[in-house]
Amino acid sequence: MLSPESTEVVKATAGVVAAHAETITSRFYPHMFAAHPELMRVFNKANQAVGEQPKALAASVVAYAVNLIDPDAPDFTPIMQRIAHKHVSLGIKATEYTIVGHHLMWAIGDVLGDAVTPEIAGAWDEVYWLFACQLIAEEAKLYALGGVDPEQPWRRYVVQERTEEGQDAFSLVIRPQEGELPAHRTGQYVALGIDLPGGERQPRQYTISGVPGGTAFRLTIKRVTGAEGVPDGQVSTWLAEHAQVGTVLDVSLPSGDVVLDDTDAPLVLVSAGIGITPMAAIMEDLSQRQPGRTVRAFHADKGQDTHALFTTLQEYAEKMSDVRTQIWYETGAQAPAREGRMDLTDVEIPSGAKVFMCGPLPFMQAMRRQLIAKGVPASDIGYEVFGPDLWAQNPDAADAA
Repeated sequence: MLSPESTEVVKATAGVVAAHAETITSRFYPHMFAAHPELMRVFNKANQAVGEQPKALAASVVAYAVNLIDPDAPDFTPIMQRIAHKHVSLGIKATEYTIVGHHLMWAIGDVLGDAVTPEIAGAWDEVYWLFACQLIAEEAKLYALGGVDPEQPWRRYVVQERTEEGQDAFSLVIRPQEGELPAHRTGQYVALGIDLPGGERQPRQYTISGVPGGTAFRLTIKRVTGAEGVPDGQVSTWLAEHAQVGTVLDVSLPSGDVVLDDTDAPLVLVSAGIGITPMAAIMEDLSQRQPGRTVRAFHADKGQDTHALFTTLQEYAEKMSDVRTQIWYETGAQAPAREGRMDLTDVEIPSGAKVFMCGPLPFMQAMRRQLIAKGVPASDIGYEVFGPDLWAQNPDAADAA
């Protein structure tokens, strides 16, 4: 709990900090990396380059501060848990929070200047350390439950199979070099730590597109092709060109809090592009354990040639008794697929359904608005986003945008 003195200071200054939050975090990252270049091995360079990571950090800190001072603010616990899962998949250590805190407070002073009195600096330092300590505790629990030493968060896996999954997508089946496969829940992901040419190391997270209980993980990966000045994906390109049978990869503990439940409630799966990977895991799991469960699966893609795991999902659907699917292709659609962008306004949504979405952020925001308009409670709509979560901190504001 924030001290009474700091509560009053944060209430008085939250608006100013929020207004400058993105500027603060955009100053923070270069300053920290200049002092600690080793941390570039932990953070996604692509997200830094396009500004997504600073925006996500800014939104998280401000949302947490508002939660501390406003008793009517939405519960921050789900966001806290989501951040903790992301951090564990990347091997974040408790000691690194001290580095982050030092440079974040420097950035606040650098941007706001003389307006940052000792009282203001102390109050926001208290906010940061409350945030950090809660994350450290949650992450310690996840490491312990997974039997992982946070000082050694990576395990070596070997590629056992590779399958091409349509244009620019492929699946890798990977097994640990030593020991048993760790337990995971359907919908979770792992990070791959890739040593790139030139000495760089970069992590990327990929959904486990197979079911729990096996002897290997299947990861389905899309090669990211750059456009409009954005370069090709470093890690996905390396994997596309170099990850073959026998390749050894560094793999993290399975993580992720958006997972398949064990109820009988109807499910609605909404995906676009490579966001189909968690849907493949869910459909495979259901086809084996709950083949009678009601499922409505909706997917959007550029075209049939880019539609990864199409045949695989058809095979799972054929084993189930109450599955209906609809596909949208931007171009070249042939019945029963529809041409254009996904539109759920005229589709049937089962009463009491739980929704799971995965795809680009604007796509999920648009589909969420349509689902809410059809009467689906916001609390029944879950989602997974690849990369920094720029929506979770305030999905209602995103809806209003």
